[in-house]
Amino acid sequence: GRLNADNARFLLLAVLIVLYMLCGAAVFSAIELPTEREAKERWEERLENFTRRHNLSRAELRRFLREYEEASVAGIRVDDIRPRWDFTGAFYFVGTVVSTIGFGMTTPATVGGKIFLIFYGLIGCAGTILFFNLFLERLITVIAYVMKSCHERQLRRKGVLPHNGRRGSGTSEVDSLAGWKPSVYYVMLILCVASLIISCCASAMYTPIEGWSYFDSLYFCFVAFSTIGFGDLVSSQNMKYESQGLYRFGNFVFILMGVCCIYSLFNVISIVIKQSINWILKKLDCRCCHRCQRKLFRSRRNVVMPGNVRSRRNISIETDVVNESDTDGRRLSGEMISMKDFLASNKVSLAIMQKQLSETANGYPRQMSSNSKQNGFSGGVGALAIMNNRLAETSVDR
Repeated sequence: GRLNADNARFLLLAVLIVLYMLCGAAVFSAIELPTEREAKERWEERLENFTRRHNLSRAELRRFLREYEEASVAGIRVDDIRPRWDFTGAFYFVGTVVSTIGFGMTTPATVGGKIFLIFYGLIGCAGTILFFNLFLERLITVIAYVMKSCHERQLRRKGVLPHNGRRGSGTSEVDSLAGWKPSVYYVMLILCVASLIISCCASAMYTPIEGWSYFDSLYFCFVAFSTIGFGDLVSSQNMKYESQGLYRFGNFVFILMGVCCIYSLFNVISIVIKQSINWILKKLDCRCCHRCQRKLFRSRRNVVMPGNVRSRRNISIETDVVNESDTDGRRLSGEMISMKDFLASNKVSLAIMQKQLSETANGYPRQMSSNSKQNGFSGGVGALAIMNNRLAETSVDR
């Protein structure tokens, strides 16, 4: 049942991720490997010329370069840069730790610093992830409220919803407005636009101040905002800047806003991926089901099994008991079904009809389940569940 479906979804996602990684590795290897080989050849040529010009052995020169690499890890550079472990540098470092960016340009070198980082990062990363989840919850609330207001205006323009906002017409559109929620694709589009605007504004700041090209600035924004953090480009590392205090504050604000937006966008994209996986599994399940039915009807053409030929749904325990009873046994094609057997085989449908009639008599209930399935905000764990609950809470009757 549900466990098998979850296992199938997990295995399919794992296979797709592995294939995605293999394709990415092939593409990056084809693009970057020739450049790496050319750079290595140029370096070997420069190394050979330097040793010949200064009459040095290759081993002695390599030993000196290896010592410089160790000094570089400690924060020593050829060009003048600000100290990495002053208060502002340390604050920038802990920001990259708790946000899980981890550029790698600054790392603790002492045993005490490494031990403290383990416990500090354990609590700090957990707290920051909680902050991102709460930010996502409020962001979805605002987006749902704005989109619902726009939807209400469209209904008023069409004349379906009264201008006073009361639900007195009794139409189906007014009844469905109570449980209306925005589509996951609209939310993803809004988050994409917001992330793109923040990245473009941040790149416009980094390009003249850091001396990067605009494309490199956009590349840095994605690497930093997505918490990948390669460390090849790192902002706020020079000794002095024009309007240094204002620039560092702007850098902090852009990184914070960008990480929050990209984190929210990743969670929404994961919902779309989940929908795609469910669609693939449904197609595979339908093909397998048709094949099994063909084999079954070929072998038993004159047998009708009303309890087994059903749509594949999540059946409750009560219906499982009914399926095992004598009412769902084999019947000949010409045999009629008694009213008792009909009621027993359609127990769930009658209960749902009775519940709908009762709710309609007491007042129009929210249609939460159907709407949530239509827009894709169903199920989820962690941040996905937070979005689902928040979208359900924003559907308030007016």
